[in-house]
Amino acid sequence: MEYMSLYLFAAVFILLLIGYPVAFTLAGTALIFTVIGEASGTFDPAFLEALPNRLYGIIGNQILIAVPLFVFMGVMLERSRIADELLTTMSRLFGRLRGGLGISVILVGMLLAASTGIVGATVVTMGLLSLPTMLKRGYDPKISTGLICASGTLGQIIPPSIVLVLLGDVLSSAYQQAQLDMGIFSPETVSVGDLFVGALIPGLLLVTLYILYIAGVAYFSKDSMPAASDDDTVYENHLIHDVIKSLIPPLILILSVLGSIIAGIATPTEAASIGAVGAMLLALSKNMLTLETLQEVVRSTTRVSCMVFMILIGASLFSLVFRGFEGDALIQELLSDLDGGKYHALFVVMLVMFLLGFVLDFIEITFVIVPIVGPVLLAMGIDPVWLGILIAINLQTSFLTPPFGFALFYLRGVAPAEIKTTQIYQGVMPFIVIQLVAMAMIAYWPMLATWLPGQIS
Repeated sequence: MEYMSLYLFAAVFILLLIGYPVAFTLAGTALIFTVIGEASGTFDPAFLEALPNRLYGIIGNQILIAVPLFVFMGVMLERSRIADELLTTMSRLFGRLRGGLGISVILVGMLLAASTGIVGATVVTMGLLSLPTMLKRGYDPKISTGLICASGTLGQIIPPSIVLVLLGDVLSSAYQQAQLDMGIFSPETVSVGDLFVGALIPGLLLVTLYILYIAGVAYFSKDSMPAASDDDTVYENHLIHDVIKSLIPPLILILSVLGSIIAGIATPTEAASIGAVGAMLLALSKNMLTLETLQEVVRSTTRVSCMVFMILIGASLFSLVFRGFEGDALIQELLSDLDGGKYHALFVVMLVMFLLGFVLDFIEITFVIVPIVGPVLLAMGIDPVWLGILIAINLQTSFLTPPFGFALFYLRGVAPAEIKTTQIYQGVMPFIVIQLVAMAMIAYWPMLATWLPGQIS
């Protein structure tokens, strides 16, 4: 019965593949294994006495209040048609530049990522707005679809990202546990703000690599990304005015949210409330804030928030039972026995997360996998911010990877019928390579993730 913890994990994985709801699968399977463990003498039911305190900790966790606020902000901005205006003005700004529309899509995707932090909303919005335009101008369908999927997933790494909020909370607990296990009883902390700051340079690095790739394709393969003709591009005297008018509101909102966190003026939760109110004001300025719109936004926010917290509660019970079966000790033993030390262990964990990303959502990986492997890796001396950024980019890459990448499903749902699924798969391949290159660069040069937080703190 030495491997009961691995049997528990395998049972959960199989049930998730079958299609059972995540939250109830995590909690239900854990409870079934407690009965099996108690009957076989391999589990001490006293472990379950810690569950009320864990649930109370979730309810009283102020950082997690940022989740519904950021979701509200993102959904409200989606309803305010900000992406429509940004894409239109950016396309006009780049004019007849070859590949200009592709660069516009990347920049708009970056701004939407920094405004909403919701991958699904960004991919669907960009798919509906930009894909028909790109196809009309003669862009290769593979380039077009790959570009939209990749730009949409920037919401995974560019703050304020829901992924970073959840990762920050989980890694904070894992980091404190790792230090306590090492006998450090005055542990240092890592915050969501640290991850936000650490993600800025890697996020901009990804955007730069995307633009360089599009520029290269436009130069070497002119037919795949033709320049806009005079008929396609409308030049107006008020172009700069219109661009500034479209850019200023979202930029003010982004700087208000991120700037208040980076400057230490507000916590992530307080900054999220600023973003939620700012999103409502922005929608109001565009005459998009009606009672019906507000009801839709609140319903959508409630659905997403309930899903996140139910998964978190189920994952909390799962991790408690997993530790009751001494699964954490088993994982630590397996990773410690690997040749090559902490870097080999880190590589194995990243590879496992990448593969799990094919079939599991980032929320499930964050709440189930990170609490198990996080303390082990952090106890080996790995920087928590560096680890968090690597995990975030890894999950972002799994969003793009066929055949189960979630971003591919989102785009497939709104793409025209003439776009083949194989074209979407082929289109994302270069961007997967770019993601892996960026992840390798951050792994080789940790300062890309850790330098800026060190300067600000």
